[in-house]
Amino acid sequence: MIFRCTVLAVALSIWGGAQTSSDPASLVRAHQLMQQGKYEQAIAELQSIEAANPGAKGLDLEFGTAYYKTGDFPKSIEYLKRVRAAEPNNEEAIQLLGLSYYLGGAPADAIPLLEKVQGWYSRANVDASYILGICYIQTKNYPQARKAFARMFDVPPDSAASYLFTARMLLRQDFDSIAEEYGQKAAALDPKLPLAHFLLGELYLFKSRVPEAIAELQKELAINPAHAATYYKLADAYSRIQKYDDAERLLQRSIWLDATSTGPYILMGKVLEKKGEFDLAVRALQRAAAMDPNNPTTHHLLGQAYRDMGKKEEADTELKLAEQLQTKSDSRP
Repeated sequence: MIFRCTVLAVALSIWGGAQTSSDPASLVRAHQLMQQGKYEQAIAELQSIEAANPGAKGLDLEFGTAYYKTGDFPKSIEYLKRVRAAEPNNEEAIQLLGLSYYLGGAPADAIPLLEKVQGWYSRANVDASYILGICYIQTKNYPQARKAFARMFDVPPDSAASYLFTARMLLRQDFDSIAEEYGQKAAALDPKLPLAHFLLGELYLFKSRVPEAIAELQKELAINPAHAATYYKLADAYSRIQKYDDAERLLQRSIWLDATSTGPYILMGKVLEKKGEFDLAVRALQRAAAMDPNNPTTHHLLGQAYRDMGKKEEADTELKLAEQLQTKSDSRP
């Protein structure tokens, strides 16, 4: 995050203008390194400053920030706790300490700290309100999570929208059963709320509850007929029960509405391949591959289509590429 003032001004503001025996140029270098993302080098610079002047004002906050940026949350917590002990009302330190607890796997410790600060600071590179809501989810305090997300999106805490936002966050955190409950509550409070039925349809499709998914996605289209993703998800549901003509029709509508997403093209290729329309399947999959050449699924489906067409060389090339891309993807941390 780019600070809104010069490096020197930041240095002076954080150090409170205190007169120290350390070299001001060292402070500038440390801040420059932080801004450039060279956190290990910044830590080394700060350690040099600490050796020359252990009591320098603001040094613990700088260390805490640097360790937070590197992902060394125990170290970040160690320094930020010192800041809080010396400056109990330092909101920036409180927020970073709360975030460090959360990212270090201690959401219960993070909550009371993040509750104290609902602002956002450049050092964190994250919205503390969002993290607070996630902490409530992880500690299974769902009503408080809903209030946090309602505040974040500026909607009433008991509104249909607040339940919908929370359901989406719950789904993202794999709290499926509670996400379903909150999605149903959102739809009950406002049956015409856009994306409430879509969320339920997505959830049911993920759980292979296909009839329920179709019913919810059809409700979404009645409310939100220009939503490309709903056509795509509904096509997916129909393809699972082998209604390929219906799936193809819906996928075409999805593509007409949004030609930038690869998902409908990939599913279109799969559907057309099932229908035996191999030339059209290859065309759809080639379009998807041009949009995202590193998707192994696309190349695997292309290989299958070429194989069905008797094009062994093309099939082998695509299947080998799909395997290489999948191996590369699996090796990523």
